[in-house]
Amino acid sequence: MSALIIGLTGGIASGKTAATRAFERRGALVADADIAAREAVAPGSAGLAEVVERFGAGVLSSDGELDRAAMRRRIFDDPDARRRLEAIIHPRVRASLRAQCEAAPGPYSVAAIPLLAEGGRAAYPWLQRVLVIDVPTDVQMARLLARDDIDVALAGRMVAAQATREARLAIADDVIVNDGTLEALDAAIGVLDLRYREPATRL
Repeated sequence: MSALIIGLTGGIASGKTAATRAFERRGALVADADIAAREAVAPGSAGLAEVVERFGAGVLSSDGELDRAAMRRRIFDDPDARRRLEAIIHPRVRASLRAQCEAAPGPYSVAAIPLLAEGGRAAYPWLQRVLVIDVPTDVQMARLLARDDIDVALAGRMVAAQATREARLAIADDVIVNDGTLEALDAAIGVLDLRYREPATRL
């Protein structure tokens, strides 16, 4: 059973995926909220059945899976519909992440939660620490433009749609400023890995 559970978050194009891979290379279990969200509405799941009950069979594709594009269109301009969908998915995601982390071997585990600041740390009272992968806005924009091959206006809207950098930093216990190379990020993760393995960190 993992004695210490770390919540890992960060803005778009901050380097969260590279950070989680660095933890995994060091033997830590990483439970991914995005994967848990897909599993929450997988074909045959109680979550998908509840989505269909609330929104109708029109949100299903021809093969019986959730039609994510149709669902996005449905909730895009309807805050109430978005809240109803989140009320189905989010509790299942939180329960899945907690179960995975608590069952993990080793001194610590990591719950990767991209929208942790948006949902609020209080929704995850079982997290002992929060690690924010931080990045200056100009670096974030440059990476996003290069990664997704989009224009500046769209990149700006994508960044603006998330919690602010300040909001993420406000919930952080640990911060890595990822404005350099992948090697520098890996080295910073290595320092935290050693710290998270220390019993004193769990006090």
